[in-house]
Amino acid sequence: MASIGITTTVPVEIILAAGNVPVDLNNVFITDKEANRLVEGAEDAGYPRNICGWIKGLYSVVVERGNIDTVLAVTQGDCSNTHALMETLQLVGVETIPFAYPFDRDYDLLKLQMDKLIAALKTDWNQVMAVKKRLDGVRSKIAEMDRLTWQENLVSGWDNHLFQVSCSDFNGNVDEFEQDIDQFLLKTKSANEFTEDIRLGYIGVPPIFNDLYDHFEKMGARIVFNEVQRQFAMPYQVEDLVEQYRLYTYPYGVFQRIEDIKGEIEKRNLDGIVHYVQSFCFRQIEDMIFREKLDIPILTIEGDKPGKLDARTKLRIDSFLEMLR
Repeated sequence: MASIGITTTVPVEIILAAGNVPVDLNNVFITDKEANRLVEGAEDAGYPRNICGWIKGLYSVVVERGNIDTVLAVTQGDCSNTHALMETLQLVGVETIPFAYPFDRDYDLLKLQMDKLIAALKTDWNQVMAVKKRLDGVRSKIAEMDRLTWQENLVSGWDNHLFQVSCSDFNGNVDEFEQDIDQFLLKTKSANEFTEDIRLGYIGVPPIFNDLYDHFEKMGARIVFNEVQRQFAMPYQVEDLVEQYRLYTYPYGVFQRIEDIKGEIEKRNLDGIVHYVQSFCFRQIEDMIFREKLDIPILTIEGDKPGKLDARTKLRIDSFLEMLR
């Protein structure tokens, strides 16, 4: 049983079917008590300062922790710096496996990538589909948690974020993860209803800040839609695994994401959107497209290294909320 690090959401069914343990390196990095030191460790190794903090964190997690056997890196459909991340990991002797989402969502090309991954991990489609059936049941519970967030107002924005973002690797243990969501859903039956006066959507990659959701709720607002995190949980359940990862919006062009966001804005009755962008990330450019295509107030905030919100960003958030009111 090998621990396979992943740089973003991939067909985790294949990793599990091969008897391996998926480890989302992002989640390990951002929950580390010394996350900032991990960034600095990559810079000490030679990474430039003006490179995404997430990439530097992933590098240090693999190199310093030493418990990752292989890294499955998404070379198309995620971060443009992943190529160099793979090369620097190979430099220190870490085995890497590439996986690419075709930009145009081509079914045959995506299936080819899955076939190659199945062969590399020495499993087969029958075992993969058996795992998919198992995960479909867990993901349906995550979908219910999401519904309780926006429709019943019983779940915080942070909990919504946390459970959905964890669906990239199911915390390395599907059974324990399912027990956690079962216990959480049970607690919601006696939870108090949230009564905030502003409902927000969050779009963009998960934040590097650790207090963003808490700050919004302290200011009388709540995030009831987490765009990319929800996509990690595979909200469009279909029987065809290839089609499931074609419908997953994050790795492809921005316009499919916009259509998904528009639908959720209306369904969840959102008052505004928070667009998080990571410093030095090419996805910052997409902000101009969101502002052109989404007919809703948008606040764009930028983060660099792990930690709490800075005073300037808090002021901008508070001003945005007052403007909405």
